Amino acid sequence: MPTNHNVRLEIRHLRLLTAVAEEGSVTEAGRRLHVTQSALSHQLRDAEERLGTALFLRLGKKMVPTPAGERLLDSARKVLDELTCAEAQIEGLNGGTRGVIRVSTECYTCYHWLPPVMKKFQAKFPRVSLNIVLEATARPLDALLEGKLDVAVTTARLPRNKNVQLTPICDDEWVIVIAPKHRLAAAPHIQPRDLAGETVFCYPPKEESTLLHKILHPAGVVPERVLEMPLTESIIEMAAAGLGVAFLARWAVVDHVNAGKVAARPLHKGGFHRKWYAATLRNAAASHCVDEFVSLLAKSAPLSSTGS
Repeated sequence: MPTNHNVRLEIRHLRLLTAVAEEGSVTEAGRRLHVTQSALSHQLRDAEERLGTALFLRLGKKMVPTPAGERLLDSARKVLDELTCAEAQIEGLNGGTRGVIRVSTECYTCYHWLPPVMKKFQAKFPRVSLNIVLEATARPLDALLEGKLDVAVTTARLPRNKNVQLTPICDDEWVIVIAPKHRLAAAPHIQPRDLAGETVFCYPPKEESTLLHKILHPAGVVPERVLEMPLTESIIEMAAAGLGVAFLARWAVVDHVNAGKVAARPLHKGGFHRKWYAATLRNAAASHCVDEFVSLLAKSAPLSSTGS
């Protein structure tokens, strides 16, 4: 059923309201908006007549919002902020050099290599904002399909979904991370059964852990404990202390392995590999900026490495 938006005010009234409130006078607000004082006073009277209430009180030389003005000011700022964001995003999606690109990944480790990519992108497109949407990390593809993201970095393939464009960006290997003196450190590779009775560290929520639900549970292996930890650094520290095992991307731990802090062993003889994609919407408006960002992801994302 259509919504009846019987709005009495216009955008110009909202800009007037915020300018007068922030400047404290009609004269200064007029300078800011490039409107004469008389024209601004007329617009203010027009807004008050439309609402049937005063929006400002004059206290000496200062204009102070009334309770009605304060309430409207709160909404005006939200509307103007949202409108500014939408306009910038639309300009970027239409091929402009301004805009907003909303990005999320399905794995917290990816946020370790995203900042260098973002830095390179912003050097080329300084007027395009890159927003990382952390709350979409659990289900970035769902957020993309709901219009909440512009780029989703994911390992999930959706061959039957015609709305999603998948661009391969890299392959990586995930390894079992353990203390150098762990009982499994001498093994060339690790089988799921070797982890029975171990404490497992994983990212939250544990219900979506690849190690638990795609490797251990199908093999009938039950760990002694499962501890959720949101930070990769904390997981590595716990594993290094010999308090349990973790399952992380090799590139995320390679420096710690080279320093002798932890050991990394392949899962199975052939290792556990994942292919990463940058997902975008096929029916989204063409955007040179988004295309450039995806291209940069493919060039800059870490590739799987070898060694232990």
